[in-house]
Parts: sequence; C-alpha cells; structure tokens
Amino acid sequence: MAASGAWLARATATAVLGFVLAVASAEAASGDVEMVFLKAAVAKGAVCLDGSPPVYHFSPGSGSGANNWVVHMEGGGWCRNPDECAVRKGNFRGSSKFMKPLSFSGILGGNQKSNPDFYNWNRVKIRYCDGSSFTGDVEAVDTAKDLRYRGFRVWRAVIDDLLTVRGMSKAQNALLSGCSAGGLAAILHCDRFHDLFPAKTKVKCFSDAGYFFDGKDISGNFYARSIYKSVVNLHGSAKNLPASCTSKPKQSPELCMFPQYVVPTMRTPLFILNAAYDSWQVKNVLAPSPADPKKTWAQCKLDIKSCSASQLTTLQNFRTDFLAALPKTQSVGMFIDSCNAHCQSGSQDTWLADGSPTVNKTA
Repeated sequence: MAASGAWLARATATAVLGFVLAVASAEAASGDVEMVFLKAAVAKGAVCLDGSPPVYHFSPGSGSGANNWVVHMEGGGWCRNPDECAVRKGNFRGSSKFMKPLSFSGILGGNQKSNPDFYNWNRVKIRYCDGSSFTGDVEAVDTAKDLRYRGFRVWRAVIDDLLTVRGMSKAQNALLSGCSAGGLAAILHCDRFHDLFPAKTKVKCFSDAGYFFDGKDISGNFYARSIYKSVVNLHGSAKNLPASCTSKPKQSPELCMFPQYVVPTMRTPLFILNAAYDSWQVKNVLAPSPADPKKTWAQCKLDIKSCSASQLTTLQNFRTDFLAALPKTQSVGMFIDSCNAHCQSGSQDTWLADGSPTVNKTA
C-alpha cells in the first residue's frame, strides 16, 4: 500500500473501512457541480454514441489543493452490438442531451470532514456516453443505427481541455480514478495519463470495482471474454488498449480488457478497491444468464441470503480465484473487502462517517 503513495492509500483505507457518510456541502449552493459541454470537440469527432458533445463536471480546487487534481470517470457497463448501443442513444449512457447536473460526494466530495484528502482538490467527473470504457475509435458512422463509436476521442478531448484550459498541466499531484467501466478505464488509460504530465508531477491511478476478472462461469466457460471481444470489435478498441499488453505474442486484444493481464505491465502506481464478491461480477462473470438456462442462480444473484450451500461454496471458490488473479507488484496497493457490492468510492454512504471503526487510529 505504501508504494502507491500516502495520500491515496490513506484516503482509501480511511474511507472504505468506515463505510462513511459524505456530505458535499462545499459545492455550489444548489449542490450541483458545473457541467462543461465540449461543443468544439464535435468537429474532431469526439462525440457520444448519438453524436452529441462530451461532458464533464468540474469543481475547482482551493488552498493547499489548488494544484492537485482528481479526475474520475463514470461507469455504466458496455454495449456490445449496434442494438445495445442504440438503446443508449435514448438516455445519458449514450447521449449528453440527457445528462443533468449532479452533486459530488465520496472521493469527489467537497467537505473536509467527509473527504479530508481530496476535498479541496480540483475535482472532475467525466461522463460516460460511449459504452467502451473510453477505448473506441471508429471513423465511419454506423449509418444503420446512426451511431458513433468514439469513446477514446471523448476521453482525449476532456483530458486535453483540462490540461490546456483548466490548467491541469501544472498539477503537483494528479489522480485518475473511476468506478466500474470507469474503473477499468482508469487502468487502461493509466500510463497514457501519466505520460501527459511533466516528470515532476506525481501521477497515480485508482480503480474502484474495475478489476474485472477473467474467470470461468458456472458452466465452465469464459463468458466474460465474449463480452469484451464484442466490445473491442465493435468499437475498434484494440489500438487504444495498452500496447504493453497487446504487443505480447499471440495475445488476443480482448484479453487486454482484463486488468489481470494489464496491471503487471503498468509503469504508474495503482490502487485497487474491489469487493471479492463483486455483485456485478457474480451476475455477469460467474453466473451469466447464458450459463444458467434453468435460472437456478436467479435468486442467489439477487440476494446472497437466498443462495444454497453449494452456491455459497461456488461463490467462495470464485472469491479465491479472484484473489489469485490480483497483481503482486510493489507499485500496486489494494483494499479488497468481502462485501457483495459494486462501486464503493463515489456514494455518500460508503466513503466516510463519524463513528467508523478504526485500524491503528485510522478510520
């Protein structure tokens, strides 16, 4: 944990061990954070699935945090085929037309007591509207569904705006973070993000619920591989996945969407926050619907208290396999809990609260 840096390791241990309450009272009076629409980026092809402009929310830093940045990427799964992506066009997962103002909490919260390490940093939330973990880049428009697969361009457009317009290029500390599909993006883009800064800037990455595991499902197959293979092929993602992974001999590009094959090749310090019984992975990696045609896992997936003894054993074995797939390098710190949860750094009730249990006087 120390290798990942005190300000990140301390903040995560403080937050997650406490399952805390964050109140973002230092935001704008309305509680909403500024929305920035990058309309100029449209001309460069940096657009959501429906062609609308990228969006990020920005709360400027102050005092001791004026030159520090936390850039958080929103999650929201992936779309694997044109039909799935077309559905996203009708909501904020695929169009900025449907995005609304929001408040910051958790790791992005602006209250010193609730978020002591990052409350006064420049805090950014990149909205997710591409369905590829910000990796897609296909020049041609899918005319049949009127779709654009340009997630990587969206990411670059936002990062470039932060660097050139908002002053992030002068950062002393910069943290790239994300939850779920955004947590995966924090891993996939970590070294690339690091390389955008001068050598004097301390750059680190934080992945919450983004360590998606290449494990067998209950039928003995690797269903999750088919998800990523479809995403990579549809969105043209291969060229934007870490070359340190894709350049390996006989490496299938979709395997480089799995952190266990990417993290050992990374150069930038990383901190991982994940549940060993991650609720999304239990439903979609361990017991996806195609692997459970008789729906014997239907209730267990919804409520772990409904699981049979044999299903609980399967879950415990899944946890063991997940732990075995975690990296064992000095530049990676982690906090792995045994919750049946997914994403723990962004919500008010899972970051920091009064009366939290402590370890060595750290909440």
